[in-house]
Amino acid sequence: MSTFAEILLNGVSLGSVYALIALGFVVIFRATEVVNFAHASLLLAGGYVTATLHDDLGFWPALLVGIAGAALVGAAVEFLVMRRYRGTDHSVLAIVTIGVDILLTTELTRRIGTDVLTLGDPWGDAVLTLGPISLAHTRIAAFVAAALLITAFLLAFRYTSWGVAMRAAAESAETAALMGVRLGRVSLGAWAVAGGLAAVAALFLTVFPTPGLERATSLAALKAFPAAILGGLDSTTGALVGGLLVGVTESLATGYQSELTFLGRGLGDLAPYLVMVAILLVRPAGLFGTKEPARV
Repeated sequence: MSTFAEILLNGVSLGSVYALIALGFVVIFRATEVVNFAHASLLLAGGYVTATLHDDLGFWPALLVGIAGAALVGAAVEFLVMRRYRGTDHSVLAIVTIGVDILLTTELTRRIGTDVLTLGDPWGDAVLTLGPISLAHTRIAAFVAAALLITAFLLAFRYTSWGVAMRAAAESAETAALMGVRLGRVSLGAWAVAGGLAAVAALFLTVFPTPGLERATSLAALKAFPAAILGGLDSTTGALVGGLLVGVTESLATGYQSELTFLGRGLGDLAPYLVMVAILLVRPAGLFGTKEPARV
């Protein structure tokens, strides 16, 4: 029972980090109706800036610069690339984000090379032991940070003028524009927020028990993609539930891998996608996604 509780708590912590990444997917989709496949490169950019600056600036200033840097990269992608294709079919814009991701990821992985970069976090490899349950301080910090950031985002989304503008744009971009909502500003803010959230997620994906930031770190964003899809790409609530579901599923599949050897190795990496497919077979729009009305 203690093993199950430990695996479950680690899964909830990991899921909260996935929820941050999934929230970035949802924010951009709600603002622009575009699926952002460049999200992995934003995550890698934020982590890289933090890793390269923490020796000179200290951890907390470097983290703030990393968050700002990833937000700036996201805003630059929107302003310099995506805005030039405004009015283009959304599927074409999604393909454009794939090209942006290839470009940014290639440059960042070239800079990282074969190194494994540490981010200089203050938690180290410390572990909290509560009876038979052991939980790394980094896992606790990840859950607390994700909870605070998600709460702050939901409050801003509900009560600030930017949040109201985004919700209006999500309902009807044309009507929102006629009412005076600046869609370009909404889109720019969405990309910046997604980049900042990705930078925070990069921190907690590269601290203990992970060795550090490496070339493959950006692949973690691919695990958060099923979270956004199964929760519903236009639902912030779905991103949170989907992230937790994916994190717990991955943690359970990895933790009980020895009992599931008949299913093959690497089940933890595959399990989130299996859950996504199973849910989409029942609810094609996701758990909390909005079904598009069809004229018959």
